[in-house]
Amino acid sequence: MKLLSVNLGRPKAVPYTDHPEGVTGIDKRPVDRPVRVAAPGPKGFGASGLAGDAVCETRHHGGDDQAVYAMAREDLDEWEGVLGRTLPNGSFGENLTTEGVDLSGARIGERWAIGPEVVLEVTSGRIPCRTFQGHLGEKGWVKRFTQRGAPGAYLRVIRPGEVRAGDAIRIAHRPDHEVTVALQFRATTTERTLLPRLLAAGDALHPEAMATARTYLEKYGEKYVAELDS
Repeated sequence: MKLLSVNLGRPKAVPYTDHPEGVTGIDKRPVDRPVRVAAPGPKGFGASGLAGDAVCETRHHGGDDQAVYAMAREDLDEWEGVLGRTLPNGSFGENLTTEGVDLSGARIGERWAIGPEVVLEVTSGRIPCRTFQGHLGEKGWVKRFTQRGAPGAYLRVIRPGEVRAGDAIRIAHRPDHEVTVALQFRATTTERTLLPRLLAAGDALHPEAMATARTYLEKYGEKYVAELDS
């Protein structure tokens, strides 16, 4: 398992973002140098966890629990076949393009050691948005991306340091629950009856997903328990 590329974006004016100034940092390109990775601060204030990378819409992106976004090269390759077009590393706005890492099967709270310094922790899958669709220029992209259910992974920074293309990726910790990125994504998008299962991931789960799961359980708890017992 290794890091194929580290991708950074700069603010760019586009017609397809809800940002008040009409800019986005989703257009990320590989860089051939070490990049510092550190916790950026709370969502709404902190942006990207990578030095030199732009996250413009901090109401919905960035912050400590979405400090880094990773996408598997294998998933990009599959989409190339579906879309009939080339998708270079960084095409989905990911900071890290990986090789040999099962991102959909990664468990919430799973920790990756990247290179000699950095440790990251998986928090959730990426929910597609209007800006993502505009960036790809594919009709119905949000729906298509959601239906496939391979969203890549958001990560928080546990130990800061530098990363660069070619760094080895090692699974430093794998929790004993069964809450994967794929399960979390399905629960928060297309199969909301799965939401209570996310609570098994504990505090490692993205706080927003945790709140959604708890709200669902409070509202439908008795029905959910009855369905489990039936």
